[in-house]
Amino acid sequence: MVDLVDVSGEPGDLVRLMGITIAEVSADRVTGTMRVAGNTQPYGLLHGGASCVLAETLGSLGAQAHGVSVGRPAAVGVDINATHHKAVRAGIVTGVDTPIFRGMSIATYEIIITDQVGDRVCTARITCQLRRP
Repeated sequence: MVDLVDVSGEPGDLVRLMGITIAEVSADRVTGTMRVAGNTQPYGLLHGGASCVLAETLGSLGAQAHGVSVGRPAAVGVDINATHHKAVRAGIVTGVDTPIFRGMSIATYEIIITDQVGDRVCTARITCQLRRP
């Protein structure tokens, strides 16, 4: 498991509240899981915003890992979009983040979120600006 720390050195409260666990972090791939329970909308389905939080968490970590290699370790999200494909009511969802574009000042990642049987729940894309702290 990887500790999530923001640039101030404090653990991310939202990540902890959402129950996100990070399994793998590199500039080429970030994986993590999130529980559905506690992250639902009024109809009992996984909230689309929760999927976006998972996607932004994974995408930002990938961008940050890339940013370290180009001397710009502070990744700041500037755009995110998500398509929700399937409803989920319980269990765990898994996100896998892979790069689409990695430059000196921006990085774009695709995040595919699946349910426990491997069905795609959400496809998201995030672009981060890479900055010096």
